[in-house]
Amino acid sequence: MTTEYWDAAATDFDEAADHGLRDPSVRAAWAARLRSWLPRDPADVLDVGCGTGSLSLLAAEQGHRVTGVDSSPRMAERARAKLAAAGGTAEVLVGDAGQPPVGDRRFDVVLARHVLWLLPDPGRALANWAALLRPGGRLVLIEGRWGESERVGITADELARLIAPVAARTQVEHLAYDPLLWGRQVSDERYALVARPAPRTRHKEIVDVHLILRRGGDVLLGRRLDTGYADGLLHAPSGHLEDGEDVRAAVIREAREETGVVLDPGLLRVALVMQHRAPGGAARIGWFFEADVAEGCGEPVNREPHKCSQLGWFPLDALPQDMVAYCRAALDAYRRGERFVLHLHESGDSIGYEPGAPSRAVALEPSSRT
Repeated sequence: MTTEYWDAAATDFDEAADHGLRDPSVRAAWAARLRSWLPRDPADVLDVGCGTGSLSLLAAEQGHRVTGVDSSPRMAERARAKLAAAGGTAEVLVGDAGQPPVGDRRFDVVLARHVLWLLPDPGRALANWAALLRPGGRLVLIEGRWGESERVGITADELARLIAPVAARTQVEHLAYDPLLWGRQVSDERYALVARPAPRTRHKEIVDVHLILRRGGDVLLGRRLDTGYADGLLHAPSGHLEDGEDVRAAVIREAREETGVVLDPGLLRVALVMQHRAPGGAARIGWFFEADVAEGCGEPVNREPHKCSQLGWFPLDALPQDMVAYCRAALDAYRRGERFVLHLHESGDSIGYEPGAPSRAVALEPSSRT
């Protein structure tokens, strides 16, 4: 429905009992319902498609911090005037109800009344609204299916199907039976659906540890064998963090298991941290530690010949090409003095280092060396 239609209809809607809420008994009935749907304590409420601000005003009067959004400048202006006349401090924005112009702000409630069925893509709008909620927030959607010559709107069953991808719990409250809400008896379908989106899953990444073991200008590398990943390529001694283990303890354990080197925790230094991703894989966080055999950790030996076909020293300033790409990028960054690096492969990239291929390494701070 166009902005021009809403502008032309604003007066009619504001004076109708079920939109303008001018009848005291109708207004009191909606205030009571709204109080049952909104949080008990003051909350941030986003009223999308707020029209002339009837529900925004009720929410503000109940102590909530309200932001209204409507695509019609005239509607938004009427809402501002209504809220200001009542001493409210609600903010009213002009914009698309389906994609509210609120930036990175988040809300405890997204409220919509007779709006969703008018939007070109209701499913996308619901996803957008759910994304604007804080953890524990809720959607309060007042809709229905009504009309005599031509029935319009959206049924509760249809809305339940649309909202299922983003809602963990929904509750439908049928409203047609209560004439106080409409100022008259009605026989069509009218309802409120309160939905609580599924909790957002916290982002999780595997943590791995790597050892940059130096001997003068050389660095220790091992050739991978029968591991199922990057076999035949050179890589620094490395492994995964185990439950209950810190990264320093993990690299000490991995160094001992793979090379027999016994690292002194007091001499172990963090060289760089890299978020890396294999082609088609998930991202990981890699901690690279540095140590030097001259500090008394012992001479390395290949203690896992079933996983490593070769263990040897290679010049840091002339690294071999047959290396795992992200390890090569980490050692290059280490040599430049970079401490925080991204190396996120795209699908189709080679796991191995390829001279001339697009670099996936991105330093997150200036080099500490000139």
